[in-house]
Amino acid sequence: MNLLKDIWDIFVIEVRRVLHDKGVILIFFIATLIYPLIFGAIYKNELVRDLKVAVVDESRGEASRRFIHKLDATPEMRVDYHCCNMAEAKHLMQQRRIHGIVLFPRDYDSRLAQKETARVCLFCDMSSFLYYRSVLSATSAVLLDEMQEIQVERYGLAGITGESADELIQPIPFDDVKLYSPAGGFSSFLIPALLVLVVHQTLFLGIGILFGTTREDRRTLRVIPPHLRREGRTRVVAGRALAYLALYLPVVAVDLVLMPRLFGLPHIGRLGDLCLFLLPFMLATVFFCMTVCSFVRERDTGIVTCIFFSVVLLFLSGAIWPQCNMPAFWRLFSYLFPSTHGIQGFIRIGTMGATLDQVGFEYGMLWLQAVLYFVTCCLCLRAGKWFRIGAA
Repeated sequence: MNLLKDIWDIFVIEVRRVLHDKGVILIFFIATLIYPLIFGAIYKNELVRDLKVAVVDESRGEASRRFIHKLDATPEMRVDYHCCNMAEAKHLMQQRRIHGIVLFPRDYDSRLAQKETARVCLFCDMSSFLYYRSVLSATSAVLLDEMQEIQVERYGLAGITGESADELIQPIPFDDVKLYSPAGGFSSFLIPALLVLVVHQTLFLGIGILFGTTREDRRTLRVIPPHLRREGRTRVVAGRALAYLALYLPVVAVDLVLMPRLFGLPHIGRLGDLCLFLLPFMLATVFFCMTVCSFVRERDTGIVTCIFFSVVLLFLSGAIWPQCNMPAFWRLFSYLFPSTHGIQGFIRIGTMGATLDQVGFEYGMLWLQAVLYFVTCCLCLRAGKWFRIGAA
């Protein structure tokens, strides 16, 4: 009974500290909801459509006109300008009025008529990866379609038609199916990782503000009851962690369960598996944040640290760059952060429909981190007389 009472007392004290700190309220309850809404609204369309491009048709033949007509019919591109030369097209590109240039050399039609290899030159706007991706994918799709039509024409002239020609053009039929993201959109690729990272970083930022306030204002060092300052460290850690979890679980439910459905992101995993996976993730994140924030000396230190590590953690997670291509040191370094395994597991369950058994490695690592960082929290609290992290 004393154990439960002590944990409850710490729980109540910490909840009051959170609810009386306007900065923490802003981070815990407002920022964590606004960030996903902003990200989801910005990338809601998934793909960039109707990019303006210019065409320089020096060939002026039937084949080049057919190619241009198909380019204009693609959803990604829109042929807005027909330029007389490359200088005119470059001027439009420099003025940011177009995002791509397609050049047909003078010998394009003549080389095709002579059954020789013809060239099409593509110049892309690299100021944004999405511009480059859309222009390149649309042009490549039209190019493949043109190649098939040219092959059909040439086989027809040789007397090969029907199924025989189709077998020569495509000896192995295949269907291009994009798993887990049918549209191949940017939002389905990036937003799930950002949602987990937002939870991780805002929790770190809020706890950092609380711990920084503890060091700046010596009066708040009295928040721990006297009888727990020496022998009740595990109860203090447990009470604080339960307070953060109780306040943050509704936010997590909105960010990681409701937001993907609200914005139409892939969410084919079972809700039960997702909830069971998020439990160790939240525990590991809370204990990790409490451990690291134990060394925070000022209220603003957590903000600087959070900003510095946000992009680093996104890349270390493996969502942007595959972990198998990372140097061994950075791959092992990424295992220190709960966000790494949280992002990987959340994407596999929510986006790819994996079961809890299929994310066993990430699930086990999160439980291991939860235990490890719980111990480090207790050790840091024991050393409070050196670090002054919330003990008398």
